[in-house]
Amino acid sequence: MYLYASMANTSVLVMVLIALLGSLTPLTEARAFFVFGDSLVDSGNNNYLVTSARADSPPYGIDYPTHRATGRFSNGLNIPDLISEKIKSEPTLPYLSPQLSGKKLLVGANFASAGIGILNDTGIQFLNIIRIYTQLEYFQQYQRRLGAIVGAQKAKAIVNKALVLITLGGNDFVNNYYLVPNSARSRQFALPDYVRYLISEYQKILMRLYELGARRIIVTGTGPMGCVPAERAMRSRNGECAAELQLAARLFNPQLLQMIKGLNNKCHADVFIAANTKEMHMSFITDPQAFGFTTSKVACCGQGPYNGLGLCTVLSNLCSNRGQYAFWDPFHPSEKANRLIVDQIMGGSTKYMNPMNLSTILALD
Repeated sequence: MYLYASMANTSVLVMVLIALLGSLTPLTEARAFFVFGDSLVDSGNNNYLVTSARADSPPYGIDYPTHRATGRFSNGLNIPDLISEKIKSEPTLPYLSPQLSGKKLLVGANFASAGIGILNDTGIQFLNIIRIYTQLEYFQQYQRRLGAIVGAQKAKAIVNKALVLITLGGNDFVNNYYLVPNSARSRQFALPDYVRYLISEYQKILMRLYELGARRIIVTGTGPMGCVPAERAMRSRNGECAAELQLAARLFNPQLLQMIKGLNNKCHADVFIAANTKEMHMSFITDPQAFGFTTSKVACCGQGPYNGLGLCTVLSNLCSNRGQYAFWDPFHPSEKANRLIVDQIMGGSTKYMNPMNLSTILALD
């Protein structure tokens, strides 16, 4: 009897250990995800900073699972959240969040900060924001913290296998070159020269990411900046897209793609993936009804022409059906629009994702 009981107890113990090991495996094998950039991908870092570039009060987050403002510049989920969904991972926490510790570090981290750009002088009106080279310093710090938990070699492997998203460039036009008439940068550079300068500076940032161990990096271009409600309100006479900002996007995005191709040649691998977010947006901006929107001109939340002026606050006009609006606030897409963008990131042709989409990356890796 004792022998059978002992064997039974041993079997139970083995089953418990297998179950425990099974539950731990996803934590060590799941692909980490790191996010860098601006308000399009900030998940709440600016909540911890003294800055005006914040989205931590209603009606932001009205459609988020908790129905609370989280610091995301969205009515609900943002692009990093939706990519996390697609790769079957939990959302990355903001790097400044006190919750980002222990096993949560294995998921990755979001370093993005609303208001920043490629250049350090972009977004100076927002005061205390995490500029891109500081984000990269935090990435180094993160790796040291991760190494303290899993060991330096394992930490390096996690970073090498991780998926990275970086979104920069829009603010260098909207909140720098075109921020005010005769801005310092517009006096320093003609637009084509400014674009070339931005591309050269962006290249340094991307190579620094590579030096820090990133090996699969999705790089988004600028969206159709002249078509956001804010720019329509400020620069158009009849609601058309603002021509000068559309020209900036047309100059910037092809040069970004060529720069990325050059970096991949230099690295002898498809490290950098160009996401043509301008074209992704233009599909539903040009024909909103085809995608279930009633408008791509008017923001859901805002005031003034096209709800494009000022900030989105509790005093703003607020639409009742966010799913019918391509833009949530004067500058940022709605959650529904973000879902359309992420669908193209996942499965889009080379018109949208070059040299491959995220589904192909996941299959290869």
